[in-house]
Parts: sequence; structure tokens; C-alpha cells
Amino acid sequence: MTGFDIDFGKDPNEYNALVPAYLGDTLYDLYVRSRLISEHDGMNVNKLHSAAIKFVCAKGQSDAIRHLTPQLAEDELAAYKRGRNTKTYTVPKNADVGDYHCATGFESLLGWLYMHGRTERMEELMQAAYNFTCNDK
Repeated sequence: MTGFDIDFGKDPNEYNALVPAYLGDTLYDLYVRSRLISEHDGMNVNKLHSAAIKFVCAKGQSDAIRHLTPQLAEDELAAYKRGRNTKTYTVPKNADVGDYHCATGFESLLGWLYMHGRTERMEELMQAAYNFTCNDK
């Protein structure tokens, strides 16, 4: 994944944990959509969207991060937990609260890695999450 070489002006840990989660949500969605397009040439957009949902929904992300947690470095685990434990004011009606918090932690970790310029590690975790979800469903 190509970074944009953006200076965020401060350390990612100085932002509310929902800020990197905001980025991480988009980054993982882009990764999943890109992988699905590359793996399913000719699939119509409606089917691509339906396929993407299992990866980017709270349950899919929650299951993936729970699988990946043992592989996280100490600073990555702290970024994940910071995002997971941040108070959110809304939970989608079709999501379990616990899954939603874990998914927010996963997204926060991805955004945190991106903001630190650690895009190689971010992509490694996204690939592992994607592969886990493919094999798990």
C-alpha cells in the first residue's frame, strides 16, 4: 500500500483514538475492496459489495483482531487497546457492542500504524486479517 507522506503535525498518540480509527476504517475498506477486485475479475459491484461486508463488518474485524492479537508488538497492542477502550457514542444496530469495540480497536491500530509511517506493517496485518476472514467464513 502506498502512503501519502502526510505530516499529521503531532504524534498519533496525541490524537483521540477515534481519529486513527477513522483512517483505519477507510484503509481496511480500501484494502479489502482492492483485493476482492483483483481476485474476482468480472464480478459485478453488487456482489463485490456483498463480499466486502464480511470483512469490514464489526464481527469480521473483531474475529480477525482477536486472532492477530498474539502477533502484535507491545506498542501495537497498546494502540489496539486504546482504540478498543475509547468511548464511542454510537453502535450500529446490527453489531454486538463487544465486537464493535474490538473492531474500533483494529481500525485504530491500522490508522495508528499509517500515521507512524509503518505502512508495511499495516499491510501485513491487513493481509493476515483478510486471509483469516477468508479461511474462517
